[in-house]
Amino acid sequence: MNSILFFLTPKAMCAYLHDDFTIRQALEKMEASGYSALPILNRRGEYRGTLTEGDLLWALKNMCYMDMRQAEARRIMEISRRKDNVPVRITASMHDLIDRASNQNFVPVVDDYGAFIGLITRKAIIQYCRDRLFTED
Repeated sequence: MNSILFFLTPKAMCAYLHDDFTIRQALEKMEASGYSALPILNRRGEYRGTLTEGDLLWALKNMCYMDMRQAEARRIMEISRRKDNVPVRITASMHDLIDRASNQNFVPVVDDYGAFIGLITRKAIIQYCRDRLFTED
């Protein structure tokens, strides 16, 4: 296996947030997707970071004082994020991909211009390894 593309979930099939979303929009999108963390993209499609449920929880407490009207006025890029999922380039090696996936639930994949083209989940890598282990017995 030489290409990380085998594991890629294309952008068209990914849930993500835009960096100009309000906190309320992010909450609604996250709830609808069912995911606890989503990539943040700008309107040019460039990867900007990762927003988690925990980031939103602390933002509501510290920035909005649990007032949903304020959540409609604050942008998600104002939120202090605990950590962003570090992306890999489409040309990354499997070693780099596995190294990143060991510390992140998903790995954003960007092209040479920094545009988000999709993501690779840790689950996809583990399933591939599991299938390879059990078919070789």
